[in-house]
Amino acid sequence: MTTTSAGATLAPASKRIRSTSAGNTDSLRARTGRRLQHGGWFIAPFLVLFALFVIWPVLRGVYLSFTDANVSGVGANFTGWDNYREAFHDPLVWNSLGHSAYFTLLVVPCITVLAFLMAMLAHHIERAKWLWRLCFFAPFLLPSTVAGNLWQWLFNPGTGMVNYVLGIDTAWLTEKSTAMLAVVICTLWWTVGFSFLLYLAALQSIPDHLYEAAKLDGANAWHRMVHITLPMLRNITGLVIALQILASLQVFDQAVVIYDFGPGPEESTRTFVQYTLEEGFTSYRVGYASAISIIFFVIIASVALGRMWLLRKREEGVR
Repeated sequence: MTTTSAGATLAPASKRIRSTSAGNTDSLRARTGRRLQHGGWFIAPFLVLFALFVIWPVLRGVYLSFTDANVSGVGANFTGWDNYREAFHDPLVWNSLGHSAYFTLLVVPCITVLAFLMAMLAHHIERAKWLWRLCFFAPFLLPSTVAGNLWQWLFNPGTGMVNYVLGIDTAWLTEKSTAMLAVVICTLWWTVGFSFLLYLAALQSIPDHLYEAAKLDGANAWHRMVHITLPMLRNITGLVIALQILASLQVFDQAVVIYDFGPGPEESTRTFVQYTLEEGFTSYRVGYASAISIIFFVIIASVALGRMWLLRKREEGVR
């Protein structure tokens, strides 16, 4: 009798629990549906623009990469994988990719270190903080054409200030050994302000009590930087490196402005993006240029996904 009554008591309770959970699920679905219904109107303009200016051009580029389309877009014939085969056997593709990679290897470490040092200086200086921050960030606000033309004049061997200040006589823009270095210096001056701002914001978010406790334990400035500042900036450093790699691989503006839309001495500054532009709008081979751009897109996406994978692995290791 006891077992039967207990079973009879538990059965209605389990039914009530199931009905309650089902009701909660239905109400959650209803709330989610209402939110999507109302929120969809707010994100619809963005989705339309994203599809129109991002998704459709990508799909159109993929299609054109399998054709022999010219700049007029008329009479394109399907050629299959011919453009990709030609791209992988084209020495200019690999040379331009090598120039972009070389530029990236020079710029990324320099910008990361310089931005960190500039942020440390602007964060700890006592007087005229706003002036230092303005001076460090202001070049980033200039258009690429202004920055390129400015440094084209500064590197001029006859009238430029670089040779005068350093006391040397170097033809920066006409020698292969210094051509890419000139683009690197221009890029450092022009873009370091963005990474500086990220580091400065991260430094301001570090709690002061960590440094105070370290001082009480006898830690000097070097130990505080190594054991507190750098570990606390680990995530922002990873972000700066990732953003600079993606931006540096796509270098184009400052290089073509400094060298008047040319490839530089002995084609030493022709980047991957510049070569793609030349094939599409100078040689009028839009199909081949589309294939090159798709290859470059895969490279950039692989770098971004690799960074995300490394970040996830590191977070899992910390846990």
